[in-house]
Amino acid sequence: MSQPRDEVLILTGPPGSGKTTVARLLAARHRRAVHIESDVFWQFIASGYIEAWKPESHEQNTLVMQIVAEVAARYARVGYFTVIDGIVGPRWFFELLRAELTTAELRIGYLILRPSLPIATERATIRAGTALADRSVIEHLWHGFDDLNETLEGHVIDNSEQTAQETVVAIEERLRLGTLTV
Repeated sequence: MSQPRDEVLILTGPPGSGKTTVARLLAARHRRAVHIESDVFWQFIASGYIEAWKPESHEQNTLVMQIVAEVAARYARVGYFTVIDGIVGPRWFFELLRAELTTAELRIGYLILRPSLPIATERATIRAGTALADRSVIEHLWHGFDDLNETLEGHVIDNSEQTAQETVVAIEERLRLGTLTV
């Protein structure tokens, strides 16, 4: 197998962790970069949509994440640093994305933003009007990132007390050191 060519960073965490803000800032620091908001891909479903956190949405979610991986791979292969922003936990499509991107022979980084539950809840509930502002949904999704194995725990940044800019600097350093590669 040839040496992986380009880089895709999967930037994840629960609602309210700052994924989208940090992904935008991180991408802006690169000469050529793409920020893929995976949440947008669910909005393309015009009818038959099932809320993504419900168990019966698994088939729909698998398809959406495969499409996200294909889009990310296309951008990365032509030289764009690519950031996938979304809720991609160890039990929610991490392995699927990693497999798809590895098959495309891409270098993959994985980073979990994990503020404390009270901070995540406070941040997420500011966005009233979305289902992801519901405290029970936030808590359920937050707990999907709280019991990680030793390897994945090394891919966590607790950004409870960091600004978005400080978080970006920490991520850049981890990327430079290669500690986010999966």
